[in-house]
Amino acid sequence: MLKPIYKHYNEAGTDEAGRGCLAGPVTAGAIVLPKGFSNKILNDSKQLSEVKRELLRPILEKEAVTFAVCHVFENEIDSINILNASILAMHRALDKLSQTPSFILVDGNRFKPYPNVLHECIIKGDGKFMSIAAASILAKTYRDEYMCKIHEEFPMYNWKKNKGYPTKEHREAIRAFGLTKYHRKSFKQLPEQLTLDI
Repeated sequence: MLKPIYKHYNEAGTDEAGRGCLAGPVTAGAIVLPKGFSNKILNDSKQLSEVKRELLRPILEKEAVTFAVCHVFENEIDSINILNASILAMHRALDKLSQTPSFILVDGNRFKPYPNVLHECIIKGDGKFMSIAAASILAKTYRDEYMCKIHEEFPMYNWKKNKGYPTKEHREAIRAFGLTKYHRKSFKQLPEQLTLDI
């Protein structure tokens, strides 16, 4: 059972999607849910089917006090590393909220202080608190939508199915066709990779 709040109302939950991918952005969601909000389906996005995530997204967007989503793209990931890019995506999503939250709940164990707002990192928080679960669903659905869009440009990698994650099929496509502009050049793309001609 997800808890509605941690300390007080007007808390923002934030989470990211796509951290372990070989291609595409890392995407963060941030959301403030209204007092008394509840939803029986809402859970960590990884525990829900794509159908349920897509069902929840418009409900969360309609019910939220405020929400925002932000992508940080491959070049920036390669420049500052994936951990920093993940935190940056969360900060930028928080920046886009229409009001400043009273407190920030962060999924995971790493975060950098956000200006003038206290935060707490909650390990596996997307399975514990509604606002983090909601943020995880926004991050996942917006990122999946983006990956399906760029799939049209490079269908041989089948991003509409694997979403850029290091599946066997995705690695085979990299082996056959090389890297695209959407691949993260700082990531180990193939298991036997020492250097990659790029």
